[in-house]
Amino acid sequence: MPESPLSIAYLVEDTAQSGGVRVQLAQADALIARGHRVRMVTKGLPLTWRPNRAEWVYVDDFRQYDARDDDFVIGTFWVTVPPAYEIAGNRAVHLCQGFEGAFSAYQPIKADIEAAYRLPIPKLVVSKALIAVLQQLHDDVTYIGQIVDDEFYRGLTAREHEPLRVLLSGQSQGDMKGIDDGYGAVAHARWFHQKLDLVRVSPWAPAREEPLDTVQEFHVALTTAEMTRVMHSCDLLIAPNRREEGFGLPAAEALASGIPTVLTSIPSYLSWDERRDYALFAPEDNAVELGEKLIELLSDADSRERLRVRGREVAEQWRAEHVADRLETFFRERRK
Repeated sequence: MPESPLSIAYLVEDTAQSGGVRVQLAQADALIARGHRVRMVTKGLPLTWRPNRAEWVYVDDFRQYDARDDDFVIGTFWVTVPPAYEIAGNRAVHLCQGFEGAFSAYQPIKADIEAAYRLPIPKLVVSKALIAVLQQLHDDVTYIGQIVDDEFYRGLTAREHEPLRVLLSGQSQGDMKGIDDGYGAVAHARWFHQKLDLVRVSPWAPAREEPLDTVQEFHVALTTAEMTRVMHSCDLLIAPNRREEGFGLPAAEALASGIPTVLTSIPSYLSWDERRDYALFAPEDNAVELGEKLIELLSDADSRERLRVRGREVAEQWRAEHVADRLETFFRERRK
């Protein structure tokens, strides 16, 4: 006899555009495609920037939500984990895309974050690099992987632009994104007479200190469809993230898009494949070395073509069906 469908609720702190929310929505869609019921319970506004097939429940406080009919309730951010545990008990699960206690902005409340992580709730992580970090706080940690939306994948890339278009994605207001080093790397390349167009994407408006005179395009709060179009219009991506980055979704989307990338050698990026031949790598917090790798990629068409092919191969692991397999297995084994 086939097993009955699962009933799952995600507690979504806010619906504002972000890579973290995009991943939650992608998981929901992948589970719904397999016949399961998924609810997104949020204190945020109605979703406008991405389609989603889940049922939406709007609350002022997560404790108002009646979870009696749910097999599992998923906390998706550290502040949603205690409410998930309170309303669901041993049916609560913690989806972690990055350990918030490592973020510099959260250091004053690190003790509160660690207390949430120590609750007796199993953890699901999108990156293998997070396993050892979280096991220091709770030993029940399961790797499920990340989802890159299908529209990013493409078998062929368009003809390169002249000059090459270099994408730098992320909010400069979040220091783990390393956007300052990204600007520094571009400045270094231009100092050595490299021609490029810099394309910036951010969920937020640019910060006051950003050198906007060096940017040819700046896009803010793009929908998923708009982000796909912009990414597919670019020739390279530079990802200067720092080690606090739990995954780095734009870089993964670039690999799926067949876009050569320059990445920092942080645990999340290095965990994608043991061969580590799918990008050029530079140390974090080193704009000069990042700029040198950018120059190398700008100057070498053969290297760009090799990375296009290899990046697509590595990106196959992020197809939705692979994550859905792991999620379904986890939930089936844990259902009471």
